[in-house]
Amino acid sequence: MLAFGIFVATLVLVIWQPRGLGIGWSALGGAGVALLLGVVDWGDVGTVWHIVWDATFTFVALIIISLILDEAGFFAWAALHIARWGNGRGRLLFPLIILLGAMIAAIFANDGAALLLTPIVVAILARLDFRPGAALAFIIATGFVADSTSLPLIISNLVNIVSANYFDIGFSRYALVMVPVDLVALLATLLVLGWYFRREVPGRYDVERLESPADAIRDHQVFRAAFPLLLALLAALFLTTHWELPFALIMGSAALILMAIAGRWFSAGHVHVISLKSVLRHAPWQIVLFSLGMYLVVYGLGNAWLTDAAAEVLVWLSRQGDLVATVGTGFASAILASLMNNMPATLIGALAIDQAEVSQQTQQLMVYANVIGNDLGPKLTPIGSLATLLWLHVLAGKGYRIGWGQYMKVGLVITPPVLLATLVALAVWLPALPMP
Repeated sequence: MLAFGIFVATLVLVIWQPRGLGIGWSALGGAGVALLLGVVDWGDVGTVWHIVWDATFTFVALIIISLILDEAGFFAWAALHIARWGNGRGRLLFPLIILLGAMIAAIFANDGAALLLTPIVVAILARLDFRPGAALAFIIATGFVADSTSLPLIISNLVNIVSANYFDIGFSRYALVMVPVDLVALLATLLVLGWYFRREVPGRYDVERLESPADAIRDHQVFRAAFPLLLALLAALFLTTHWELPFALIMGSAALILMAIAGRWFSAGHVHVISLKSVLRHAPWQIVLFSLGMYLVVYGLGNAWLTDAAAEVLVWLSRQGDLVATVGTGFASAILASLMNNMPATLIGALAIDQAEVSQQTQQLMVYANVIGNDLGPKLTPIGSLATLLWLHVLAGKGYRIGWGQYMKVGLVITPPVLLATLVALAVWLPALPMP
């Protein structure tokens, strides 16, 4: 109960953020209390840091890349092209926006897709003068697809990175398993969102109201470097899959290259457009403290009783067959993530899977099901992920206030069918592959 009390108090502070208290400081405070009271010890600090450091700094580097490209106008350029490809037809624009969100989530992670694309979509909707119901449909779709399709690559979600590192899954192997599964998730997302908002999406819109995509580009040097750099980054991740290089090293190198281009480090006399100082100031440095602190608190909770209890549930599920084990693990992870945030839930799931005595194939299914559950599960409640809370804050700043009740009314309807379809796809696809 002591470990559980510390966890609840820490989570409340992380969500509430009294007087602007950073999420990292709240998590570190909880970890400090756990250390003082003996819930965790100093040896656990090293264990947890070993689990989270690569994922955390990879995520920071990825967000820095995203922020620089956003400042250069890269995402606005892409969104305006998509809006023009809709050719004035709202029912074509809706799936195109979802597809754009899926592509951005795959490369720039779910946080990048939700937090950077959403303000751009909001601005486009305002330019097109969409009514509130129609605007809400596009906004919800943008936020939902950011998580529901953040499965295909290890870098697509912080959850993916933590899980892949914990179970030593290479970049290529992960993509081999999850890219087809993600395509099913994307198809299910398109169908479910299209059905749910079928009455809200407008039939027509005026393309002439939109500015030219070229006008959105603010830094042409960064923009021209974007596609070659992203292709080189993906190639490096695939080619070094057996070298056991930290993802943070590869992603950090890409971030430094883009910073050099944006800051004109090697172009004397050239005035830079993008303020790297501002980019670095807005980078998610608090996530470094949050990852270590929150994971320590959760590690103590797991040591107390939660890991053992979760492992027993997984063993029972494994006896019901691989399909039930996959779907059950995914939904259990999703529910846990929706109640206690997906980052703590990811660690609890990984520890429990590692502890559960199940066959190798069942364990593999559970590992990926845990990822799927923690990627999609946060859409059930606003507290499921920090990205969702930040997304709601960004929307409020733009004049779109979505209450928790309204959010959950949508999330509880559209999340379960997408989650189920994705987990069934995993249960069918992974056994057809050779074991690693």
